Amino acid sequence: MENLKLEKHHKFVIAADGSAASGKTTGARKISRKYGLKFLSSGLLYRYASYQILKYKPKNKISFLKKKFKKLNLKNLKSKDLHTTKISEHTSIIAKEKKVRNILKSFQRKFSDRFNKVCIEGRDIGTIILPKADIKFFFKCDLNTAAKRRFKELRKKNKKVQFLNVKKQLQIRNFRDATRKNSPLLKSPDAVIVDTGKLRKIPQMIKKMSEVVERKIKIKYGS
Repeated sequence: MENLKLEKHHKFVIAADGSAASGKTTGARKISRKYGLKFLSSGLLYRYASYQILKYKPKNKISFLKKKFKKLNLKNLKSKDLHTTKISEHTSIIAKEKKVRNILKSFQRKFSDRFNKVCIEGRDIGTIILPKADIKFFFKCDLNTAAKRRFKELRKKNKKVQFLNVKKQLQIRNFRDATRKNSPLLKSPDAVIVDTGKLRKIPQMIKKMSEVVERKIKIKYGS
């Protein structure tokens, strides 16, 4: 593989969707770093919204979030405070709300317009947020492998976490995402599937994604 590069003036957009613990964040982040794309995790945006609501308890949640996202510094998305169980539970609730989703949809589209080269990952990026993305990746993974991955991650923070509980919560989360009324998790017809149940090692995943990216660069820019 040639490891082609994108020039500064090139416009290149990647959308990455997938179920919980499917490896989409890792894959999207690493491919962004490799090709110089600005990376954004929509999941962190929802966690940030939850954190702000729980902390300040605004009377009008929607107008409050509009103000918060107008002046959001992306560095705030790196806070460890966004990864508590309480935040996770609240995030799954507000993610169903259409007005909340519209605020975050607007933020993500403005982010994509602001930079030439971007990669946004989430659950409705290729279908709702960036339907005209140059590349759409859809990550999938069997429940058992996903649960093992998430369990290993959570055990670092809490030794008492139980594997069966993690597996059950993932199953519930994926069902909610796939069946919710507003922006359900769906594979875009033109998305490239990345099955991390089969591509279990990160280098394998990145190799497959890189092949797709470089093929598209050649088609679009003839590099």
